[in-house]
Amino acid sequence: MGQVIRRLQEVGIRPQDFLGLPLTDFPRWDVQEISSSREVNANTRFPDLTELPPEIGLEVLSHLDATDLCLASCVWSHLANDELLWQSLCRSCWGSVSIYNKGRPGSFSYKQLFMFLDEACLTFNSDPFSGINYLTSKGILEDKPLEIAKFLHSTKRLWPRKKLEFVQQRPDVLERLVQLQNFQNQFLPNALRKFFKEVSAPRERGDTLTFMIENFSQRFCACNPKLGLSKDAVFVLCFSLIMLSVDLCSPQVKNKMSKREFIKNTCRAVSEVSGDLAGHMYDNIYLAGHVAPKDFS
Repeated sequence: MGQVIRRLQEVGIRPQDFLGLPLTDFPRWDVQEISSSREVNANTRFPDLTELPPEIGLEVLSHLDATDLCLASCVWSHLANDELLWQSLCRSCWGSVSIYNKGRPGSFSYKQLFMFLDEACLTFNSDPFSGINYLTSKGILEDKPLEIAKFLHSTKRLWPRKKLEFVQQRPDVLERLVQLQNFQNQFLPNALRKFFKEVSAPRERGDTLTFMIENFSQRFCACNPKLGLSKDAVFVLCFSLIMLSVDLCSPQVKNKMSKREFIKNTCRAVSEVSGDLAGHMYDNIYLAGHVAPKDFS
C-alpha cells in the first residue's frame, strides 16, 4: 500500500481524496501510465541543462562527485568536462600538489589529474611508497620533504596508519608534516589526539614514537608560547598522558591510576605543571578517552 501511495504522490494525486470510497469505486491506473506520467512530470521539473545559461548548468553540476560527474558527461559532455569543475574537485580532495604551482593553464587536464591522484591514493593505502613514487614519476608531486608533507596533510583520502608506515622511513617528511599542524589554543590532550588522528601512533614504544613526540612538543610550544611550558615539559607530559590513557582504557589493567596519584606523579616529574592543570588533564583522559590507539602498549 505504501508503494501505491508513493506512486500516487509522484504523479500529483492525493490519496486522501479517495478516503472512504468503496474498493469498487477506487480508480485504477495502469503501472505504465503512472510511470509515463512520472516521466513527463520529471521532465517538466528538471529541464535540460543545456537550455540553461552555462553558469547555472555549471553550478548544478558542481554539487556532484567525480563518479556522478563522469556519468553526467554522457549526457552533458561539454558542461561535465569543464576544467573549472574538475579543478574544483581536485583542490577540494587534494589541497596541495606540486603540479598546481608549476602547471600552466592548458598544460594538463584536471580531469585526468583527478584520475591520477585517485589512483595514487588507492595505491598509497596499499603500499605508501609505491603511491608516492607513482606521483613523482608522473611529475605531479616533487620528491621534496615539504612538498610530500603538504600533500599528506591536505587530503583525507590517505589512511593514517599508512602515513605512519611512510614517515617511519622518511623522518624528514615527518618533521615537515608536524610543522604544518596548528595546535594554537588547544588543550594538550586534545592536540595530541589531533596529531595521532593525522598520523597513527606506533603500536609499540620505540624510537619512532620518541621522534614523533619530540617534534610534536616543539610544534605545540611554538603554537602556544604564552602557555609557559618548555619543550621538555610537554615531552614528559605527552608520555604521561599516553601511559594514563593505557592505564584507564585498557581492560587488562585492573588497578586504575587515581586522579590523586596522577597529579602527584605529574607535578613531581614536571615542576612547571600545577596541580589544577594535571587534574584537568586526568579528567580529559577519563571522560574523552585515549589520546592514542587503544592497542598501544
